[in-house]
Amino acid sequence: MKKFLSPIILLSFSILSLSCGYSTNLLLASGVRTIHVENIKNSIDYTRENTDDIYVPLLEVKVRNAIIDRFLFDGHLKVAPPDKADVILQGELIGYDRSVLRRTDNDDVEEYRIRVTINVVLRDRVKDEILWQENSFSGEGDYFVAGPLAKSESVAINDAIIDLGRRVVERSIENW
Repeated sequence: MKKFLSPIILLSFSILSLSCGYSTNLLLASGVRTIHVENIKNSIDYTRENTDDIYVPLLEVKVRNAIIDRFLFDGHLKVAPPDKADVILQGELIGYDRSVLRRTDNDDVEEYRIRVTINVVLRDRVKDEILWQENSFSGEGDYFVAGPLAKSESVAINDAIIDLGRRVVERSIENW
């Protein structure tokens, strides 16, 4: 009896595992094959009083490059010039924040979180209609200032930009 139940259980488990799982539905129409990522506009006001905004040189260029790199890595949409693209991605950099996540017992900062925030619009170039729009879309990167997990702020900025690029592409491609 044991020898007979074992293959049945194995077969049942195999069928169940093949039928379960998740799938992503593509958000874009089937004819959309190419995308153009416009230059990101930097709208961070670094001159405001009482602001903790820190100027990061070429942040808008790095964000655009990270988004393009992620589209190339993903492979669902080919990056194209604006006149040949099916959809156009527009972005506006609206925030760069560094916030304290953790302090030591002596009230020294131990860990920071970097957040890069943009407003994003994906537009159908031919129909000139908005496919999706998201305000305050952000990517994050954390870093410790000391210890075995320490890394520099510039590495954390890069992590936040890569995270933002990943999120933008996921939002553009997948319906979730």
